[in-house]
Amino acid sequence: MIDLRPIAAILGVLLAILGTTMMIPAMVDIVAGKGDFLVYVAAAVITAFVGFSLWLAGRNSAVERLDLRQAFVLTTASWVLLSAFAAIPFMWSETDLPFVDAYFEAMSGLTTTGATVVSHLDTRPPGILIWRAFLHWYGGIGIIVMAMALLPMLQIGGMQLFRAESSDKSEKVLPRAAQMAKSIVGTYVLLSLACAVTYIVCGMSVFDAVAHAMATISTGGFSTHDASIGYFHSPAIEYAAIFFMLAGSLPFVLYVRVLAGDFSRMVANTEVRLFLGLVAFFTVITTFEQVRGGIAVGETALRQGLFNVVSIMSTTGFVATDYTHWGPPTEALYFILLFLGACTGSTAGGMKTFRIAILGSALAQHLKRIIYPNGVFPVRYGGQPIGDDVVASVLSFAFLYLSSFMLIAIAINALGFDLITAFSASITALANVGPGLGTVVGPAQNFAGLPDHVIWLLSFGMLMGRLELFTVLVLFLPSFWRR
Repeated sequence: MIDLRPIAAILGVLLAILGTTMMIPAMVDIVAGKGDFLVYVAAAVITAFVGFSLWLAGRNSAVERLDLRQAFVLTTASWVLLSAFAAIPFMWSETDLPFVDAYFEAMSGLTTTGATVVSHLDTRPPGILIWRAFLHWYGGIGIIVMAMALLPMLQIGGMQLFRAESSDKSEKVLPRAAQMAKSIVGTYVLLSLACAVTYIVCGMSVFDAVAHAMATISTGGFSTHDASIGYFHSPAIEYAAIFFMLAGSLPFVLYVRVLAGDFSRMVANTEVRLFLGLVAFFTVITTFEQVRGGIAVGETALRQGLFNVVSIMSTTGFVATDYTHWGPPTEALYFILLFLGACTGSTAGGMKTFRIAILGSALAQHLKRIIYPNGVFPVRYGGQPIGDDVVASVLSFAFLYLSSFMLIAIAINALGFDLITAFSASITALANVGPGLGTVVGPAQNFAGLPDHVIWLLSFGMLMGRLELFTVLVLFLPSFWRR
């Protein structure tokens, strides 16, 4: 059996931290003169008490020797449990959401998805708005650490390609996560501050700037207004959002190396170059489609196209214009973009650009072998040949990714929703993007109109997509729990 005591100890610490941070929206509401501050105080006490109790239950266990099976359980349990307690303010505050919707909102925040069931954001108390934004920011840190420290050790979907060199070849993954967190948090905070200051300079209020900065760097997309970034009607703010959405889409470990003086790593990184190339390619297409359809011309067409492409590929999900009125070609293009995602080690979700590169190389290898059966054509990434284990992992991930998307979409469609709603809701949850397509979950709508069973299904989809599918699904195997 798996020893759950060290897992309980770590979960206790995470819950205690989450409970402490609930005082942030409490203080915001006190300053604003809103009575909801009592909700956050009560939720903070409950969350911190449960967290302290869990820590007491497992404090004497060997936390520093967390093995791989415990890491799988811890990774999934963290998001499941933190979402449950983060949902308390949504139930008890003015939003008055039922548990299913509150859990969806919290899961959407912590997974940096940005899909929401909360309407009338412009009139909500500032505490709940800053809480939504903070959940993005808190979850984003965890996502980066998980992507750079845990997933390479767990060998999820080709992530072993990013395993850092270490003399410690054991399965002690927790110290590695701690070291990675220390090297990245400073960069994450610095980028967030820079984003907030830029938004203020561009015309946002301090409150809006802080909330949107946390949602931008985490590539989450929760806004303080129903119209999202479009509320401000400011090209300067849109360009600022584009820049910092791209910043949140790049590997944070590269920022650490750049700050240490190694500038070449950023421009030489294969995944970064491919991601930026895809952004430029799809921006040209969507700009052309706007001009051809008489929607916009010149700088406006370029800005709108670039904003939407970056917003979707970075999985942020900010909205400046309702692109669902631009016609079928653009909708089809944006539907494809929902699958892609950004770079490994960023806060973005989706397939990840490195997997797209490996899939392309594997396809090219297969075609060459058809023409030259006796030739030797290794699959390459970044100019270097990669092992068959990495290729097999990526192919397995791609198959499971598409299969999960289809199963969730078919289930939603079978429950009475049209194909556009079913397919876009499925992939936007799985890829952690946020808004979907169509008249039900499109960029001008939210997910409040969906029934409870669909909300639960999409919550599970967000969890699977955020934790790279295998991390969650392996827990359902009976063999995983055997000695």
